This record gives sequence, C-alpha cells and structure tokens, in this order.
Amino acid sequence: MTAAKKPGMFARKAVSVSEEGLIKTESLPTGEAIPLVVRPAVDRLSLVDWATNNRELLEAMLLKHRALLFRDFNVSSVAEFEQFVKASSGELLEYRERSSPRSPVSGNVYTSTDYPADQTIFLHNEGTYWLTWPLKIFFCCVTAAEQGGETPIADCRNIFNRIDPKIRERFVEKQVMYVRNYGDGFGLSWQNAFQTTDQADVDAYCRKNAIETEWKPGNRLRTRQIRPAVRQHPTTGEMIWFNHATFFHVSTLAPEIAKALMAEFGEQDLPNNTYYGDGSPIELSVLDELREIYRQETIAFPWQEGDVLMLDNMSVAHGRGPFVGQRKVVVGMSEPYSATLAANRRADA
Repeated sequence: MTAAKKPGMFARKAVSVSEEGLIKTESLPTGEAIPLVVRPAVDRLSLVDWATNNRELLEAMLLKHRALLFRDFNVSSVAEFEQFVKASSGELLEYRERSSPRSPVSGNVYTSTDYPADQTIFLHNEGTYWLTWPLKIFFCCVTAAEQGGETPIADCRNIFNRIDPKIRERFVEKQVMYVRNYGDGFGLSWQNAFQTTDQADVDAYCRKNAIETEWKPGNRLRTRQIRPAVRQHPTTGEMIWFNHATFFHVSTLAPEIAKALMAEFGEQDLPNNTYYGDGSPIELSVLDELREIYRQETIAFPWQEGDVLMLDNMSVAHGRGPFVGQRKVVVGMSEPYSATLAANRRADA
C-alpha cells in the first residue's frame, strides 16, 4: 500500500546524519514515506553504543520521520534489544490493564500479542484507552516467520486528515466508550488483565483511572471507560487520531468470529466493544469508512532477523499480519505520558 501524500503539518529542519559517518539512511525499496531505514555505515557498529552517544540525534530523527527501522545492526538477543530501548528512551514500562495476551520475556520486554498465526491484528496505537500511555514503542524481530507475519504501520496524522470532518467532529464531541467483559470464558480474565486476584485492587485501580466497574455474578467483571478519540501530540501540537474505536468494535473481527461471539454472549456481554461516549452505537458505515482509511494508509514490509522498529506511538499505529512457521517478535514501551499532563500543558499554552 502507498502512504497518503499529505505529510504531517509540523515542519522541522532536516537532520543531516552523513556527518556522523557511522550510519546511513534510506527509504524502503518501495519508496514509502515511513519507516526511515537506518543501517550501519561501518563494520560491527553496536546499535546500543550508537544510541547511547547519539540520543539527541535519534530523538530528532524520530520526530521527523515518526518510524525508524534499524537494519543490519545484528541485534542478536533480547538483552541487547532491552539495552537499546534504555539507551534511546529510558526505562521500559510494565504492561498493565492488558487487552491482549502477551508473555514476559525479560523484565518489561514482552512477546508481541500471542494470537493464533492465522489471525490478523488490526492497526492500533498502544494504550489509547489508558490515562497514561507510552510515547514510544519498540519491536525487535528475534525469529522471522517463513511467510507473512509483518508488523504493518500507518501514520495517524494522515488517518486524521482523511476522515470526513463531520465524522471527526462527532468523535471529538462524543468521545469513545470502551466496554469490556471479563470471566465469561473468552478473552483475558480480569486477574490477567489487571495482574491481581483481589477485587479490591481492581476497584482501586479503576477508580484511579476513571474506569467504571460492575461486578457480575460468578466473579465476573464488566468495565466501561470513556476516552477522547483525538489527542494532541505533546511535542508538535498536531491533532492525531488516537483511539481503539475501530480495533475493539465487534464488526472489525473476522465475520465468522463476530457471528459466533454475538450468538454466544449477545452484545452486552461481548469481551470487547466500542460505542460513542454517550453509549450510542457507532454507525457501521462509519466503521467501514475508518477501516478503509486504515487500509489505505497501511505500509508493510517483511521482517529480517535482528531488525528493530522504533515508533512514535502517538503518530504511528501498528498491527500484525497472519504468518506461517515460527515467529518471535518482542516489544517494549517507554516514556509514560498522562492525560493530566496533556491537559496541564494545554492550559499553560
């Protein structure tokens, strides 16, 4: 797929990296706008050492391009990947209020979503339904699939610009409601999602994070939370499409899975679903339009073992393609940013 021709509205002076003499940059062979491919220009260059010594340059490159693919640095271990994240962005974040199955690998490095190989994972930004979300997310290819298994990406600034202004305004005004049901025999349990076995801990976490809880018979839980559909980038001030409205809606699932879930649970008890913030349904025509926009903006490339992908999590969505064979891609998140901090910054502006 080709990216939209409209670039982000924020203009920044281009960063010259040739004078560094250690790296070289290029586009993908298909000429897509993102990611910027970064390769070593000298033999045996350590990605960790380069990041440690060039953090300011790395920040500028990410802000300019929003997605960086480090290739041919031969990152050969999860430990080296973890060191790179710390060198370039600080401590890694714990995966809390989980929505998908992930397995810890080392510290706060996790496997990417552990869904069956034949399933597609729709594009999304990490943690849009959290009050505090990561500004950066990193992926490392430990084992490339025999076929498929890409981590497609899309520029959310372009997605925002493509959406009909009337639809955008409706989402800005109404926001998005996320409804989740735990303990009904499908999806994550609340114990897994919240990493506790104590209902009181869940209630305390949810109160702190503006999540409504409803305990159902049989130790089952329903939650509701309302979040903005659009966020402002903390550095550039750009308005960005930043939500899980399409991702979590039942109509985004494969038709046979959606039909089976509706038959089994009914709409009220679905594992996940989304609505406008006032509880009214999101029109299927709107969801179809949104899915098509994501599709038009999707950029995919095959993984090579040792690749590291660094994303501005607010600017770039990610997903996963189905695959054949063994695949291991690990993920780490960094730089927590809160809705409260965002509001305070806007008030001070």
